[in-house]
Amino acid sequence: MSSLFSSTAAPALPPTVAAGNSQVLHLESVLRDLQLHQFHIELGCSGLELVQVFERSPLLPGAVLMENGNFAGLMSRRRLLEFLIRPRGLELFLPEPLWVLHSYARYELLLLAGDTPILAAAQQALRRSPELLSEPIVVQTQQGYYLLDVHELNIAYWQIRGVETQVRYERTQAQMIQSDKMASLGRLVDGVAHEILDPVSFIWGNLSHIAAYSQALLTLLAGYETALPNPPADLANLRADLELDYVRADLPRAIESVKTGAERLSKLASSLQNFCHIDEVHPKPTNLHEAIDGILLLLKSRLSSDIQVVKDYGHLPPVLCYPGQLNQVLMNILSNCLDSLLSQAVSQQVDAEMRRSINPVGAPVPTKPTIEIRTKVCTHPQAKGADTRWVLIQFADNGSGLSQEAQRQLLESFSVKRRTEKETSLSVSYQIITAKHGGKFKVRSHSVANQELQRSARGETTPETAPVHLEPRLTGTEFEIWLPLG
Repeated sequence: MSSLFSSTAAPALPPTVAAGNSQVLHLESVLRDLQLHQFHIELGCSGLELVQVFERSPLLPGAVLMENGNFAGLMSRRRLLEFLIRPRGLELFLPEPLWVLHSYARYELLLLAGDTPILAAAQQALRRSPELLSEPIVVQTQQGYYLLDVHELNIAYWQIRGVETQVRYERTQAQMIQSDKMASLGRLVDGVAHEILDPVSFIWGNLSHIAAYSQALLTLLAGYETALPNPPADLANLRADLELDYVRADLPRAIESVKTGAERLSKLASSLQNFCHIDEVHPKPTNLHEAIDGILLLLKSRLSSDIQVVKDYGHLPPVLCYPGQLNQVLMNILSNCLDSLLSQAVSQQVDAEMRRSINPVGAPVPTKPTIEIRTKVCTHPQAKGADTRWVLIQFADNGSGLSQEAQRQLLESFSVKRRTEKETSLSVSYQIITAKHGGKFKVRSHSVANQELQRSARGETTPETAPVHLEPRLTGTEFEIWLPLG
């Protein structure tokens, strides 16, 4: 059999090196970006031929063994030397074909695809048994089989870890700067809101007196008109110039309009103060309906006449929470709904105009963009048999829903591992509800047949259906916030 292999073995081609792209390593770099060695040798070649190749190429970590053009295994430089230094190893293995040595030196090799991330490959290499830690790795690509020196992999691994540490440091620094800016902006807005409330309180406090005084003057004027039915000509002309009848009818409406404006300005300033409120160390009871109404008031400029808000509030007790952070969650969810509906409203308007231009009579009436907000106290059974009470806040819109790519990105942003890389307003909201308040944050979209997208606190996808669920009347994107009641 030895003569058979020797006679049919083709001469080994000289080794080549694929330089890769190791100069620009990043967190998503894969094995084919590294320096890979390509050297194939048939099992029928002798051990002496392999030794000669190793002598000419001192950096070659090993050889890919082939049998009739098919992958057969790996022979590393270290493994070859271990057998050659044994007693009579040179006599036994050098003149013989490589399949003889391979039958003795066979072991479980690590074969990875070329698109395997470097971080994942390094972890798999480190999990090997101690005697195999220094063995090269076989990398399979569309072009063939390559060898990767495990030391090159370790160097790349620690380079990427350094890049990751630097990225985290820069991101943390940017977040600290952003947090400081937001805190300063919050204090500034809080001060502006306070300065607005002061003059508004003056106006509000004097409006009742102005209304009483004006009513008294009108009553006195009516008394004078009754006592003097025929006033002098100059007073009659003055009465006509002043349009006294119109003033008498319009003055109460003007005072009521000023009162309404002062009330709205007072609510807006109070909503700004609540939104910019810096939470204390401990949570405090909060009226969730007032919090939702305050956020809607802040977003009133974006709530055009094309978008309607439908409220279905249940009877909720004060909920123990961090009001400032919860206000941020409500703002993020409602802003997300508004972004979706505004885009849909523009698309529907353009589509309706095109349909009217084609068929003015039979053009369908577009569906009015709607946001539905519902609240309720629910009972959630636990595994141990004890029921717990929760407050459910549900936001639903009749938008176009989430695409498959948007759903994938949303799930990644909820993941603990990917949250720092893909931090979004919804991922921050998820973290605030689950980690800070011990609640549940759920997202559903009709584009996946109402399949729930929910992540556990560990970042794993765990489909969970609550026993009590308010079925939305809208078929767009649905957000649910579950807060526990103490």
